Amino acid sequence: MHALVVVAHPDPASLSQAVAQALAEGVSGAGHSFEIADLAREGFDPRFSLNDVAVHRREITQPADIAFEQARVDRADALVLVYPIYWWSMPALLKGWIDRVFANGWAYEELEDMKTVKKLEHLPVHLVALAGADMRTFARHGYFGAMKTQIDHGIFGYCGAPVVTSEFLVPVPEMSDHLDTARALGSRVFTPANKTAQAA
Repeated sequence: MHALVVVAHPDPASLSQAVAQALAEGVSGAGHSFEIADLAREGFDPRFSLNDVAVHRREITQPADIAFEQARVDRADALVLVYPIYWWSMPALLKGWIDRVFANGWAYEELEDMKTVKKLEHLPVHLVALAGADMRTFARHGYFGAMKTQIDHGIFGYCGAPVVTSEFLVPVPEMSDHLDTARALGSRVFTPANKTAQAA
């Protein structure tokens, strides 16, 4: 099995990058392959342009950079997103990746009768968000529920991709503990959803 790990942080020495690497080590340690898509290092352009609008309208085909990203996802048996929480959501770099890559005709299809076909039901998704606040803060202000509604349901639910893991890594005394958590998550990426829930 093969996992695509997408990380969106500009600092190669960041905890987000370390968590992505540790998670990939867990995938490899369980006998599977992985690819890390480091959006900042690779220079991915997250800006949704007029060309992207034309793609959405099915007037033109996908440009080469987006076709490349879609092919990476197509090769994967699981998609893992690792990202810091900015303003109670994902960074613009990652949101722009989703805006452009999860396009009409590939991630979903809008039909003339206003119905939508979900096209990513085969793709399990694992979300690993690194937070700067504790869970009490997220719960008190409703941010936790808002993020799950917006990201888990609003994005991946719309495309049919099942969210198997939705993990928040909050500040702890030893941040290196998060690397152990990430390796454990990586080792379970291809575990059936019910077994993953029991293991957690």
